[in-house]
Amino acid sequence: MAGQLRRLWVLNAGLSTVVLAACGSGAPVVEPASTTSTTTSTTTLVAAPAPESPATHEVKTHEVKWVDLAVGDCIAEVPAVDLGAVTATIVDCATSHQAEVYLLAPIAVNAAVTDVASRECAAGLSPYTDRPTGGAFTVTYLIDSRQDRTSDNPLPSTVICLLQAADGRALTGSARR
Repeated sequence: MAGQLRRLWVLNAGLSTVVLAACGSGAPVVEPASTTSTTTSTTTLVAAPAPESPATHEVKTHEVKWVDLAVGDCIAEVPAVDLGAVTATIVDCATSHQAEVYLLAPIAVNAAVTDVASRECAAGLSPYTDRPTGGAFTVTYLIDSRQDRTSDNPLPSTVICLLQAADGRALTGSARR
């Protein structure tokens, strides 16, 4: 009976299963019917995981657009925005990092933008660290110039102030006091 569906009835302990075979395959597929059930109980003892040592602590990081950095963020390295970098890697401040965001300040965009950015960042360092300006930290910044020439916004940009170790070494821990 080529082209027709064949039916195979399997009777097992009062239960029946209908198994349909594909046309022309020649061999039906049989699903086994079970008449017995088994319950197995297994007890497994698992030791509690050992506490993590600092040497095996996994550093949690995540990428953000550098324009979305926030005060208190510690970053693995300062993004090279002049080379087209669009992201920064945020790390736990307790781990080694190159810089920490300590101030976001709105600024006007004009010919003296670098002077304004430097002045704003210098003024914000001491209140964040509770230390006198200079000494342990040096300052750098990124400028998010989100200008919309159709708006009447006198401060269309944000300077993102970053502190770094004055000696160029990596920082460990937050400078915030």
